[in-house]
Amino acid sequence: MEQRIQIDKTEPKAYEAMFGLEKYLSQSTLEKRLVHLLKIRASQINGCAFCINMHTQEALADGEDPKRIFLLDAWAETEMFTEKERAALRMTEEVTLIHEGGLDSVTYAHANQVFTENEISQIIMAIVTINAWNRIAIATKKPF
Repeated sequence: MEQRIQIDKTEPKAYEAMFGLEKYLSQSTLEKRLVHLLKIRASQINGCAFCINMHTQEALADGEDPKRIFLLDAWAETEMFTEKERAALRMTEEVTLIHEGGLDSVTYAHANQVFTENEISQIIMAIVTINAWNRIAIATKKPF
């Protein structure tokens, strides 16, 4: 694989700032299991091998059912995910694919029924953060 700069080495303060977002997310009220699903799903959409690998391992270490991870790409076709997870996964897809129209009003209204305003804010920040990490890893061909 082509070697490229690694921002964590060339600009460690940039990574430090990104880890500030991760610290915020780790202190959020979102369930860890949900955050893992969001990170894996966004990384699948973006094709980020580094992040898919990392977040899948983290999810498994935290007790996630491997079958749910195997089916995550087809979450809408299975009953293995809760209503809250399904709402958050739809948000993840729409925010990750923002160029296709963004967070739809129907999706937002459904999220507003199952999450608090704070949780919706935290979900959006989790999605934005993983998308930033995906772009860093893909642009620099981050080795794993």
